[in-house]
Amino acid sequence: MNELLPYQYVVLRCVPRVEREEFLNVGVVLYCQARDLLEAAWHVDTDRVQHVFPDLDVSRLCEGLAFVDGVCAGDERGGAAAAQPLGTRFGFLKAPRSTVLQPGPVHGGMTTDPGAELQRLLDRLVR
Repeated sequence: MNELLPYQYVVLRCVPRVEREEFLNVGVVLYCQARDLLEAAWHVDTDRVQHVFPDLDVSRLCEGLAFVDGVCAGDERGGAAAAQPLGTRFGFLKAPRSTVLQPGPVHGGMTTDPGAELQRLLDRLVR
C-alpha cells in the first residue's frame, strides 16, 4: 500500500488590474514537506489571456512564472528567495502581492504521488 502524504498548494493567478478583482488561473505551486518537494506547473493560453486582458504583456506574465520555477528549483532564476529552505520558499510564493501574478489561497490534501497530483491540479484548475 502506498503511503498517503500531506501536501499544500496555491493556484497562481494572472491579475493585471488588482482593483477589478478579475483573474485567470495560470499555474499551481505544490509543496510536499514529506517528500522535500516544491514544484510549479503552469500553462498560459495566450489567446485566452489576450482576449480577457487585451493590454497585458503576456511575456511579462511568463517571466513571472519563470521566476516561480526558479524559486521552486532553487536556481538563479529565483533570486535570493531560491537560496532559502523549501518551506521558506513556499511561504514566499504563497504570500499575497500586488503584481500581475498572484497566489490564491492555500489548500491542502493527501496523495501518494505529489508529482502526479501537481499535474492533476494543473489540468483541473488551469487548463
